Amino acid sequence: MPSTFDNTRFQLLDEVEVVIRDISHILRIERVWYHKQFVILKFDGIDSMTAAEKLKTAVIRIPEEKALPLGLDEYYLRDLYGMTVLTETGEVLGELTSVIETGANDVYAVRYEDGEILIPAVKQCILDVNVSEKKMTVRLLKGMTPDRAKRLREGGIP
Repeated sequence: MPSTFDNTRFQLLDEVEVVIRDISHILRIERVWYHKQFVILKFDGIDSMTAAEKLKTAVIRIPEEKALPLGLDEYYLRDLYGMTVLTETGEVLGELTSVIETGANDVYAVRYEDGEILIPAVKQCILDVNVSEKKMTVRLLKGMTPDRAKRLREGGIP
């Protein structure tokens, strides 16, 4: 399933980057069509089901120079991965390792030395995203401390 808000954007592209097991390939798009929430791409040279099956787990990336322009305070999900996440007081929480898409809002998974903390991607929690410095500043709501998460895992009192 695409991680874009505009599925029709694939019709504007001639080619995409396809990453299979950390190996990148540029593939030319022959045709684009849609089925339910999926975008289906037919690539030049991929002419059999056997060849297409090899792409089933691939990640498709749009070249940065062909990305849609962003508005103020917008960023691409790809820019978030690997960011250093800090509290509003400057304490380093850890590294943003994944984005969980939910019905209401995304949730950012931040890995730290003893575990992981989940932070809702809402203005109340996400204070600043600095893509150029790969840093995100967050406000942890009551009960959202890594220390509490550790005590819960160890069976202690929250």
